[in-house]
Amino acid sequence: MFAVIKTGGKQYRVAPDDVLEIGKIDGEPGTIVQLNEVLVVGGDTPVLGIPAVAGASVAVEVLDHKRGPKVIAFKKRRRKNSRRKRGYRDELTLVRVSEILTDNAKPTKGPRPKKAKAEAPAADAAE
Repeated sequence: MFAVIKTGGKQYRVAPDDVLEIGKIDGEPGTIVQLNEVLVVGGDTPVLGIPAVAGASVAVEVLDHKRGPKVIAFKKRRRKNSRRKRGYRDELTLVRVSEILTDNAKPTKGPRPKKAKAEAPAADAAE
């Protein structure tokens, strides 16, 4: 099953367990957020929305907030001693698609548990 969602002015084709970078959305890392603007729900019988599929949503887990690469906008007017240099970095959110929901369903899966770090054996204990 797949879905086409719209967020941040862009459209993404997603399937469960996909990891993608989207424009910044609210939510702390580790929380589940529902994206309600679903344009297409695909599978055995695809459902097209006009413009969105009624009652469909996609539950995503927020993994991280970060900034994209720096983009430089440089303008120069020749022979006029005029130069302008501006730069910016997009605010991005890294998300994992947990499930695709239809018929106004609520998310059933919670955030994935974090992997526990294996502790190295202490050197003092051996002595």
